[in-house]
Amino acid sequence: MALETYINALVLGIAEGLTEFIPVSSTGHLILLGDLLGFQGPPGKVFEVAIQLGAILAVCVVYFGRLWHVASRLHTDPGARRFVTAVLLGFLPALAIGFFAHGFIKSVLFNPTVVCISLITGGILILAVERYLPASRFHEVEALPVSVSLRIGLFQCIAMIPGVSRSGATIIGGLLMGVDRKAAAEFSFFVAIPTMAAATTYDLYKNWSSMSLDGGLLIAVGFGAAFLAGALVVRGLLNFVGRFGFQPFGWYRIAIGILMLTWLYG
Repeated sequence: MALETYINALVLGIAEGLTEFIPVSSTGHLILLGDLLGFQGPPGKVFEVAIQLGAILAVCVVYFGRLWHVASRLHTDPGARRFVTAVLLGFLPALAIGFFAHGFIKSVLFNPTVVCISLITGGILILAVERYLPASRFHEVEALPVSVSLRIGLFQCIAMIPGVSRSGATIIGGLLMGVDRKAAAEFSFFVAIPTMAAATTYDLYKNWSSMSLDGGLLIAVGFGAAFLAGALVVRGLLNFVGRFGFQPFGWYRIAIGILMLTWLYG
């Protein structure tokens, strides 16, 4: 396989890590960037899904202390049990709907036009939510009631449409439910762990027979790049959001969506 293909995989991995945890749609960026680069990865879009697990691993590393605290005190600490319950309830709707809609999403919705429209629509929604932000009632993941966690999980299901953004859907859902910006962003980080682990496992299982050594190496390159870039974003995002909110991401989504539509149809 040509060196250019591996360089493209590296670029896509960096793009994945930089965009997975901000509300701009990492999948959308991978589809658009892959189209621009003419990148041909393993069949079934498994590359685009599998490298997301690299970014998710970054969350596990950056938040290792907190996750270990929860795991080690699960039997004795009510707060740890509430944390796990909240994350599981945020994950289960996507698991159920994704299982049945997986084929339709991959075959019909993974195209640049859908991504551009979703980016623009999501950007407008982010600006609207930031402008009319409800008062915050919940300030940490452990404080989220069952009903709120489940509703945020339903919001995450909208992100199955490429370009919507998984983090964006969960963050907007959290803000609308009265979760403050920091807790909404953290909840999005933690829900990503089981969500993307399940998606990657399922995609690899479905496409395992068509995988090759070159395809595996491409995924490894993208995975490593996504991990390093994702770690940088996770460490800096909360401070950025605390200072500027989510509005910059809304304007970015609208701008990139319009630019890409102009490029596609201009």
